[in-house]
Amino acid sequence: MTTDTDALTVPVLICGGGPVGLTLAIELGRRGVRCVLVKPRLHPTRLRPRAKTLSTRTLEHFRRWGEDRRLRAAAPLPTSWSQDIAFRTSLVGPELTRFTGVLGLADTGVSPELGQQVAQYVTEEVLREIAAELPCVDLRIGSRVRAVRPEQDCVSVLIADADGEEQEVIADYVVGADGARSVVRESIGAAYVGTQALRPNTGVVFEAPDLAAGIPHSPAVQTWVVNDNTPGMLGPMDLNGQWWLIAFGVDGTAPDLDAHALIDGAVGEHVTATVISTDPWVARMELADRVRDGRVFLIGDAAHLNPPFGGHGLNTGLGDAVDLGWKLAGTLAGWGGPGLLDSYAVERVPLHRRVIDEAASNMSTLSTELLGDDLAGDGVAATEARARLAERIQETKRQEFFSDDLVLGHRYESSPVLPVGADSGESDWSTTALRGRRLPHVWLSPGASSLDLVRLEHVLLAAEGAEVTGLCEEAAAYGMPLEVHRLPADVMAGLGADWIVVRPDHIVGATGHQGDSMTGVVATLAGHHTKETP
Repeated sequence: MTTDTDALTVPVLICGGGPVGLTLAIELGRRGVRCVLVKPRLHPTRLRPRAKTLSTRTLEHFRRWGEDRRLRAAAPLPTSWSQDIAFRTSLVGPELTRFTGVLGLADTGVSPELGQQVAQYVTEEVLREIAAELPCVDLRIGSRVRAVRPEQDCVSVLIADADGEEQEVIADYVVGADGARSVVRESIGAAYVGTQALRPNTGVVFEAPDLAAGIPHSPAVQTWVVNDNTPGMLGPMDLNGQWWLIAFGVDGTAPDLDAHALIDGAVGEHVTATVISTDPWVARMELADRVRDGRVFLIGDAAHLNPPFGGHGLNTGLGDAVDLGWKLAGTLAGWGGPGLLDSYAVERVPLHRRVIDEAASNMSTLSTELLGDDLAGDGVAATEARARLAERIQETKRQEFFSDDLVLGHRYESSPVLPVGADSGESDWSTTALRGRRLPHVWLSPGASSLDLVRLEHVLLAAEGAEVTGLCEEAAAYGMPLEVHRLPADVMAGLGADWIVVRPDHIVGATGHQGDSMTGVVATLAGHHTKETP
């Protein structure tokens, strides 16, 4: 083994090249910030596609990059095929009930985008393509981080390539996106705090080319199975015969595990299938006790773990990367004050807690809690039992599949980069611009959303004729880029303000009306903790 004595200097080193780390690299690279991303695995694994749903909010970020169509083209299951989740006694057995339109709210006017059912490895492959096209992003695929040593004014990182050749990297900032076994988290002495579920589960990926043709129901991206043989959930990975299955309460490490029996039990009849992989797992409800130590940050699974029910884990991690990306870029550009990076933990950790709590609540009612007698029969008793269970499912599981208040409506509170305001907590976040919440979606013209005005920098939306000179002058004084867009007075009135400052992550930073004081607004947004302009 040899060591390269010429250290590489870089503004940001990202440890971990899954979807979360790649998202951060894209956010930095699109802003011209040089970064090195270190990823040991040469190719995304197709054996354990745990995260399979990208939320409406995540697709809004792909849209912000101009990459939503690329992702959808790569996804094997188009949204036109199905947006439903079904509950049945087995895949081919009687249907109990279903939830329709679970991929988002594009048809209701709340968002311009639907979510997307897509395996994590497909998402990662698309993100690798996007990141590789950015000149500022240095992808070190096949390399790994050996050691992280934080210093007062930098972070020293030792990386090694696939041949064992080592190199020292001196970074202004290091971000751990390296998952549950994070080397970066260990390097700063952070630890998970929380609990784990007592019941084991097992994932199975299998090939069954003839299975879809024998299902006597309309398509569903997920089917929850309520029976004694294999209580769980399953769905297609693609339209070519690859499927995933999660069997609740099954120990995948047991020597007598019979994956074929699990498949047959879930389907409701014998299936000619080839098992690709089995994946034992236990749900974890854990938060890192800190997500920052000086110049080192944690995002994604390195910072938080939650049960998969509701599909929030990966999407929350991608949101971490978006949030931290523009804040690191602003700090490195010189306009961001100390409060800008301080706000990462203040804003994201409460959301991490909320996601864990909601996912744990969703986990309290799984197929194993819905079991009952006579569900698969043909008589009157079976019909009545299924009807009663359908009502219970609609009551207990609807929040899991329609969690738009969490996905789109979460509010950042008490952030050092959000000016104190008098927004009404009773206002509708989907139509009114409220500090700390996502900018409402409004169609400005065919195909053009209000969200499309936000790309890389802060944006000032102002009614035609509204006086915003003070904001523009203060932004210029701090060097904070601020794009100004004039909108019709009726559009701004609908959003509830004469002027709105929107952050690069679509979050409303400040709002005001004609005559309101603008002094100190940009100073706070930029993290300088002062009410006076420089």
